[in-house]
Amino acid sequence: MSRSYFHSRIDHFIETNKNTILGKLADSETFDITSKTKLAWNTEIDLIKNAVKGFDGYIHFEFKVPRMGKRVDVILIIKNIIFLIEFKIGSDSFESTSVTQLIDYVLDMKNFHEGSHNKIICPILVANKSNILTNEFNLSSDKIFGPIMSNGKDLNEIIKKTIGEVSEKAKEIDHELWLSSVYKPTPNIIQAAQALYEGHSVKEISRSDAGATNLTTTSDKIGEIILESKRNSNKAICFITGVPGAGKTLVGLNIATDKSEAIGVGKETVFLSGNGPLVSVLSEALARDKVKNHKDKGEKITKTDALREVKKFIQNIHHFRDDNLNAESAPYEKVVIFDESQRAWDEKQLSTKMREKGHIIKESEPDLLISVMNKHLDWCVIVCLVGGGQEINNGEAGISTWIESMDKNYKDWKVYLSDHIKNKEYSWGYNFDQIINSPRTFVSNELHLSVSLRSFRSENLSSFMNKVIDGDSTAAKLISETLHDYPIYVTRSLKSAKEWLKYISRGSERYGLVAEANAIRLKPEGVFVKSEIDPANWFLSDKNDIRSSFYLEDVATEYAVQGLELDWICVCWDASLRRINQNWELYKFIGTKFQKRSQKHQRRYLLNAYRVLLTRARQGLVVFVPKGDKEDSTRLPEFYNETFKFLIDCGFENLKET
Repeated sequence: MSRSYFHSRIDHFIETNKNTILGKLADSETFDITSKTKLAWNTEIDLIKNAVKGFDGYIHFEFKVPRMGKRVDVILIIKNIIFLIEFKIGSDSFESTSVTQLIDYVLDMKNFHEGSHNKIICPILVANKSNILTNEFNLSSDKIFGPIMSNGKDLNEIIKKTIGEVSEKAKEIDHELWLSSVYKPTPNIIQAAQALYEGHSVKEISRSDAGATNLTTTSDKIGEIILESKRNSNKAICFITGVPGAGKTLVGLNIATDKSEAIGVGKETVFLSGNGPLVSVLSEALARDKVKNHKDKGEKITKTDALREVKKFIQNIHHFRDDNLNAESAPYEKVVIFDESQRAWDEKQLSTKMREKGHIIKESEPDLLISVMNKHLDWCVIVCLVGGGQEINNGEAGISTWIESMDKNYKDWKVYLSDHIKNKEYSWGYNFDQIINSPRTFVSNELHLSVSLRSFRSENLSSFMNKVIDGDSTAAKLISETLHDYPIYVTRSLKSAKEWLKYISRGSERYGLVAEANAIRLKPEGVFVKSEIDPANWFLSDKNDIRSSFYLEDVATEYAVQGLELDWICVCWDASLRRINQNWELYKFIGTKFQKRSQKHQRRYLLNAYRVLLTRARQGLVVFVPKGDKEDSTRLPEFYNETFKFLIDCGFENLKET
């Protein structure tokens, strides 16, 4: 299947009758062609025919960009340059949203289209009613020109000028090789959820290289388990483990939206999460997208109705629990996906929370949730998505509580897991040998996701950050040398960190400030962790909204960002976690001073909080470590200095202060 509606050599394009080209474009379009679209294509063809006179190369009209459902108006391959051209026919101005969209197309090609990785790309925005502008031809270090503005009549000169800015010695692009090269997309969780909800499969939106094939393999494995359970009237629980950013949530969303024969129980599947911000952000994103898609088709749907539809697919786990608490019959859903299942509440925490609601509960949340699904008389499947080293709050039971419940009360259930569940980040010291060796347990490494997809620039980021948290600067330094395309900086200046975020990001790439929830003594630096944020607006709103992450005013804590991601982040580091005499010392600020964390679980929560924060960025990060204040006993310089030096020793590069 061709990626473009029309493509040919430039000389053939010039010779081809315009009506023939228009016919091919119209035949390729799956929707009814409007008169506006026909007029736009007509004008574009005329402008491009004049623009490419005197050049050898290839042309593509309506080229499918990796970003789902999007197409670039025109791509030209001339010498060693890829020209991405977007037209705004009838416009006399260059709107910022159009520029952002064009840059996004370029970044998608550069990051995810293998044939474009090391190629020079020049984005051009054409507003055919505008005046001729003077452009600067600035080529970045990753071989992307800054966006060029054109009225269409000057396109020929712009192409000549661009070619002149590039070394004549550079090798010309092999068009056939470029065209046949693979696309390895790595969407963020919001983009992935939108694509899956619209009917795309995980195979369409995930990388296809060998390092990430287990994303599809794991989805297929769960499909097999569901199908086998349906056919044989079995009840089953599956545990999917994986490193941070490996795509556990993506697999879960894929199961919840898949309507194939294997997984296809349709509306009988629901995605559940106890992560309130994640549910809020995904629900809002899907609802906004649903309203927009209906509008694009000339249909109307209210935001309220869109949210109502979305909530049938993704729900807060606590609402699901409470709705089924006293029900005698089984829930409607036959397949439930529990995201971040290691964070389900233990007996003490659940008892406390339910007592506040007037209920007496003497079991853990895993026990209660399994009992709800066990009401089914024939079959059901529970899919537990398990993150390692992600527990960050009191009362989080860990996976061992699920296993103990299985052992004690549900011996007729089948259990599916990978051998990785014995790893310390999942086990918390619990011995899983008994359940693993049980005849009702099926061990498959297809249920483990080992490659981080969040940081598509570096698969080793998770390992690197684990060594940082472990306090092993030597091992961290070795791994840092493999993070070639993933910049990691440390600075003593928040101003410099903010300026770097604004400088490094392009298009709609999202950036923001994050900090640990108890980082109270960052307040003098202008970082207020106690100020509540609206996660949906922080993650979704654009640069014109003061509530968005882009404004760098509101800081998100580990509770708001866990399970989500940004392209670029600044981690604001407080004295709660500090290096003293080559070891981590852990504190909590209570009242007017720092107090040492002595309890094992409280220490684990703090380390995991920083682990979460340090693994939120897809493309790069900077850590801000304050200089402290010798006049302030709660912010003495010695609380921070060794931490800064340690991060340097780990491989973080010192960001020059501005």
